[in-house]
Amino acid sequence: MSKNNGKYLIGVYPGTFDPVTKGHLHLIRRASRMVDKLIVGVAENSRKSPLFTHEQRVDMVRADIQNMQEKGCEIEVRSFGNLLVHFASEMQANCIFRGLRAVSDFEYEFQLTGMNAKLDPEIETVFLMAADKWQFVSASFVKEIASLGGDIAEFVTPQVAKALKAQFNA
Repeated sequence: MSKNNGKYLIGVYPGTFDPVTKGHLHLIRRASRMVDKLIVGVAENSRKSPLFTHEQRVDMVRADIQNMQEKGCEIEVRSFGNLLVHFASEMQANCIFRGLRAVSDFEYEFQLTGMNAKLDPEIETVFLMAADKWQFVSASFVKEIASLGGDIAEFVTPQVAKALKAQFNA
């Protein structure tokens, strides 16, 4: 199953996933084509004041990827509350996948990558550009549209749409 000269490759795709969007799922699928095992790391990240609890976000990601299979890659969802680079190291990851939607994402991601490289130079960061269809989709926009009663079906799976509706109608 190895994709790199006999070495078993493990990647981490981290995020808050509040909520998980079809853009996230597209990147998970693409990242899983490059490694033998992909760990989707759901960050606790209470500093962002997430709409959904950590457990709800983990459950939503698990539900959305449960049938995702890309060329034999094992995909696992794990939660983490420590530094991303420490989490990746604990998972024995070779790389961290980060999605870029626009130039505005690049500056922050560039700084984060530099810091992570200082903390653990053995873990590479791989940037994946969002597909045209998903470049303007963000969890923040999805939450705002949902909170105002807009149609979000194009941006999230039915189970996530239902969870958002329940949050805003509660």
